[in-house]
Amino acid sequence: MRRALELAAKGKGFTSPNPMVGAVIVKKGKIIGEGFHCRAGDKHAEIVALENCVENPREGTLYLNLEPCCHKGRTPPCVEAIVKAGIKRVVAAMADPNPLVKGKGFELLRQRGIEVEVGLCQQEAEELNEKFIFFIKNRRPFVMIKAALSLDGKIATPTGKSRWLSSREARRYVHQLRQEYDAIMVGINTVLRDNPRLTVRLPGAEKKEILRVVLDSKLRIPIQYHLVREKRGGEVLIFTTPAAPAERIEQLRSLGVGVVIAKEKEGRVDLNYALKQLAKKGIISLLIEGGSEVFATALKEKLINKVLFIYAPKIIGGRDSISLFGGEGKRELASAYKLSKVRSFRLGPDVAIEGYLK
Repeated sequence: MRRALELAAKGKGFTSPNPMVGAVIVKKGKIIGEGFHCRAGDKHAEIVALENCVENPREGTLYLNLEPCCHKGRTPPCVEAIVKAGIKRVVAAMADPNPLVKGKGFELLRQRGIEVEVGLCQQEAEELNEKFIFFIKNRRPFVMIKAALSLDGKIATPTGKSRWLSSREARRYVHQLRQEYDAIMVGINTVLRDNPRLTVRLPGAEKKEILRVVLDSKLRIPIQYHLVREKRGGEVLIFTTPAAPAERIEQLRSLGVGVVIAKEKEGRVDLNYALKQLAKKGIISLLIEGGSEVFATALKEKLINKVLFIYAPKIIGGRDSISLFGGEGKRELASAYKLSKVRSFRLGPDVAIEGYLK
């Protein structure tokens, strides 16, 4: 099963909106075939493993980190292929939370006389596909916020300067992280300050285009900025409000930029509404990279699942420097937001802290 999980992880960042799945076929104590789901629309892991078998899989055992599908989507149902191949036993880490499957695959296998076991390495399997599972259960993207900050909790100087706060090693790690998500989001202040591209730039790695999302309630984004002018890297989608000038909306759309007039909340784009619209586009995971007001809204609205804070060994100081979270914050320490499953690790000279919001 651990080999199946290892194989499944090879599809990280490319299978969405499908889950990551790995499959291993064992016969007489040895592996005779294995495979994984490479990307959405391609063959499922079970089919790849069956096709890669070095001998007849009949009477063999199939190990999977997720229940096999029993419905026809872009590919045929895997249950039928498993039955046809003569597999005797299926061991799965967990059931598929998708209502189209959710135990039906196991039931069909049992009806065909195949022995089914469920639950081996279930925790590891759930962690691997945490974004997919959350999306299926909640119908909104799994949200992670990422920020580079000084030891005193500042993300920029009083003049808005933040490049480069983190190290080269940290920036490379962030690009690896971007590749694992469907979309990146920033607020307009981050765009105005940094003129970012929000692309995945990993030398030697498979290229991936992601959806680049901007929250801009009055459409202040300059026409000459990278997100408007450069088409490489992925689609750009701006959420704005009815306060945005109509001629500006048309101008941006004519340049190939997507513009959505969102619901308004306290004079800004309603972040909850934006996430629901992203879910309708099939976005199951979202990486929010700034700025402090967007972070504060996401925190207040309880939309954050996971955080990554990269601390550089620097002190900015100053009451006017930009803090990680804007807004009012908590008045009582007892009501402070708490993290679980916290881990820390080094990225060159920087220290990263990762955890889940309870």
